[in-house]
Amino acid sequence: MTKCEIKWLTMTGNGGIILKRGEEMIVEERLAKILQMVEEKRVVTVLELSESLDISESTIRRDLTTLDKNKKLRKVHGGAAAINGRFAATEFDVVLREDHHRTEKQVIGQFSAGLIEKDDFVYIDAGTTTEAMVDSINETSAVYVTNGMVIASKLSKRGCRTIIIGGEIKPITDAVVGSEALSCLRKYNFSKGFFGTNGIDVKAGFSTPDPTEAQVKREAFSRCKTAYVLADPTKFNLTAPVSFGALDQGEIITTKLENGHYKKYTKIWEVDET
Repeated sequence: MTKCEIKWLTMTGNGGIILKRGEEMIVEERLAKILQMVEEKRVVTVLELSESLDISESTIRRDLTTLDKNKKLRKVHGGAAAINGRFAATEFDVVLREDHHRTEKQVIGQFSAGLIEKDDFVYIDAGTTTEAMVDSINETSAVYVTNGMVIASKLSKRGCRTIIIGGEIKPITDAVVGSEALSCLRKYNFSKGFFGTNGIDVKAGFSTPDPTEAQVKREAFSRCKTAYVLADPTKFNLTAPVSFGALDQGEIITTKLENGHYKKYTKIWEVDET
């Protein structure tokens, strides 16, 4: 190997020496190390990655953006999370989830809000995508029922008649869950319902990590004349531990899908991001 072929010599973590050929090798190795850490820890912060790899936080953020675009991980507020390719077992804090795919959520939310009509009796599931929909709701003649604490507050402030179901509050998602919540839901029949999901899969249908939240979703889902599931494209081909509905029981609202395979199983609304 000639001198012009070798541009850097650096020490590895175990004391060995790696020869690197140009900037491309450095970037590739750095991305590989980031992915390794994310796969091992499932969720990592920008600070953890920066300190572990001895790289600036701004560089880490750029790398995470690159890996997120290539669907190698999920970039979340302050860090990154593993996507596992097929299984989504982790429930992230609502603060982390709010920042993930924000643009898609806003576009999906605006379209979804436009489906609500005068005199509709609407159920809105707790979640960041459904919360984005609430920000676009202008129909104040409809009645809204929700198990989302933040959603109830936002609806009320927008002048909407709002009912929040009773039960236990789940802090990580700000959702009301439990037997009392189920009992409340059994009194109602909804003309339309809007739901978030952690995974969409042909076999598993719509799924979420937490059994208690899945129970509430399932009960509300079954009581809707039309159930809409709001999901960005990254939720497809993912399965979380607990299913709350089959694909043919709900219509999906998303942005542009690269694969039209799911259209064979249910109605899909693809919203133009422009």
